[in-house]
Amino acid sequence: MELSISKETLHFKKPARTSRGEYSLHEMYLITLTDKTTGKKGTGELAPLPDLSCDRNAYPDIPEVRRLAEKALPSVLNGTWPDDMLSYPALRFALESAVAEARGEELKERISIPINGLVWMSSFEDMLEQVKTKMAIGFRCIKLKIGAIDWQKEIELIRYVRSCFPKEDLQLRVDANGAFAPEWAMDRLTELSKYDIHSIEQPIRQGQWDEMARLCKESPLAIALDEEMIGVNDPKEKARLLDTIHPQYIVLKPTMHGGLSGTREWIDLANKRGINSWITSALESNIGLRSIALLAESVYGPNITFPQGLGTGQLFTDNIENKVQIEGACLAIR
Repeated sequence: MELSISKETLHFKKPARTSRGEYSLHEMYLITLTDKTTGKKGTGELAPLPDLSCDRNAYPDIPEVRRLAEKALPSVLNGTWPDDMLSYPALRFALESAVAEARGEELKERISIPINGLVWMSSFEDMLEQVKTKMAIGFRCIKLKIGAIDWQKEIELIRYVRSCFPKEDLQLRVDANGAFAPEWAMDRLTELSKYDIHSIEQPIRQGQWDEMARLCKESPLAIALDEEMIGVNDPKEKARLLDTIHPQYIVLKPTMHGGLSGTREWIDLANKRGINSWITSALESNIGLRSIALLAESVYGPNITFPQGLGTGQLFTDNIENKVQIEGACLAIR
């Protein structure tokens, strides 16, 4: 395989705001592999998130990316990943994606995967407008980012949304990105449970396993782990985390949670423990979205009905074209 690397920057239509800060730019490396025999190319996206990924500082420039990629590539070509490079999940995702595309066949059929409509943290008025727009498009599963504006305003928004759309018409998920403190998290979970919320992602910050385990056991609302799994890359440690906390769901981001193979490992471990899952993106461009969508289709089957979190490509003004687009409430790949 011939290796080439470029650096690209995409621009958000408006800042993507979480409880940890804002993103206005999406900086990434594109790793392209060319099969010297067939001439077929595959491209993977290397884009750890600055405030979240465990390997966020590991790729300062193209020469370092090349050094790491050349070190790992022989293992990826053999279907494995070096044990001494488990702490590089974003690189693992990029290389595994590039190899899979370079070796794969062209899609014979169009793939369409249901997704949740993502409503970003903003003012009350803007978030309400986002919800109305998503519903008008046809979304019947909406995920609200919470934890950045006044709590009473957020509850007012959720109350209003639920009054307009009962649970039979709308699955409502929330993501706190660790914004709650353990001492009052249960009060907020109890208040949220009044509005038929499907689940909440990461109510408290990661690393508090005992507190998270208590919440998962006692909460009237299903809890999904997300950031909790970042940096947990060894299979034995993954199993220990799931056994300790035992959440109702885990939410997998291949860029953060071990690439394509590491994500499959998390899901296999969760399935053995009766823990459900879904797959989502981490602000990837269409390059990364395509790979993640193909992974979701492979893991959950061609007739996915449970909405995945793959709607981030529409956030950019200058996304890369690669036959990926949002059609109604689905991500379509042609």
